[in-house]
Amino acid sequence: MEEKVKIGISSCLLGCKLRWNAGHKLDRYLTDTLGQFVEYVPVCPEVEAGFGVPRESFRLFGDPENPRLITFKSKTDHTAQMTRWAKKRVKELEKEDLCGFIFKRDSPSSGMIRVKVYNEKGMPGRKGVGIFARAFMGHFPLIPVEDDGRLYNPVIRENFIERIFTLKRWRDNVAKSPGMKKLVNFHTRNKLLILSHSQKHSRLMGKLVAGGKKMKLKELYTQYEILLMETLRLKTTLKKNSNVLQHLMGYFKKQLTADEKKELLEVFDQYRQKFAPLIVPLTLINHYVRKYDQPYLKMQTYLNPHPVELKLRTPALF
Repeated sequence: MEEKVKIGISSCLLGCKLRWNAGHKLDRYLTDTLGQFVEYVPVCPEVEAGFGVPRESFRLFGDPENPRLITFKSKTDHTAQMTRWAKKRVKELEKEDLCGFIFKRDSPSSGMIRVKVYNEKGMPGRKGVGIFARAFMGHFPLIPVEDDGRLYNPVIRENFIERIFTLKRWRDNVAKSPGMKKLVNFHTRNKLLILSHSQKHSRLMGKLVAGGKKMKLKELYTQYEILLMETLRLKTTLKKNSNVLQHLMGYFKKQLTADEKKELLEVFDQYRQKFAPLIVPLTLINHYVRKYDQPYLKMQTYLNPHPVELKLRTPALF
């Protein structure tokens, strides 16, 4: 990619001392590892909305679907102030061309899931969403989002990073100068990636592209992007990946020797039995792609969906 992937992020995760207690929540994976390949756009809702550092901490109260943002000790309601700022901020973020956002877990302003919401008796329930996170996700429903806590899960981490890189490729290669030829090319390159997430969606997207000339280009692109991001939200599994591996092997039917076929099937079986991570069979497939100069597979993003330095396919997807 010519440019880094642009990602929004809660400022405290970058080490900015902006939390209620003047502390931070620096995440070294996000800054030192993923940070090599993305450009962060930091956002601190509480400071940007006009609250100082340090400050009295906030809590969400009331209806989990429409909670109030209230200070912990003084019980001052700041919902209107935060909501006004959030609506304005998401409009400003439109010009940033973000391909994702990483929120701070449990935050009453930035938590994207299972944030504590207190009832009239002062008892918490984890059913809330932070004020800013709710505004962002409502305004940008297709943009991939996660929080720092969920990204410790290797499956969720890989899924999120795969989505942000795919969305970046979509925007760079297709959406900036739309055309039927570009859409067909993009879909062709990503067929196996899409298949690894959902056979059903793969068929739907194939039919959409095949009948694309009958639609207005803008409508076609809108429907395709919705389906693309909906598909990639579905997690890959051992079974789904095993199916794609069999598809990959089919492209070498005439080239592989008997020993090479045997070796490949043995490695596939090791993956299916959870003795080897996905990177093992894919490394062997990539070897054969080069050895036999397989043009179709050379273009498949499934084989290289994100930088190898991120080591995302090392854990087995069980």
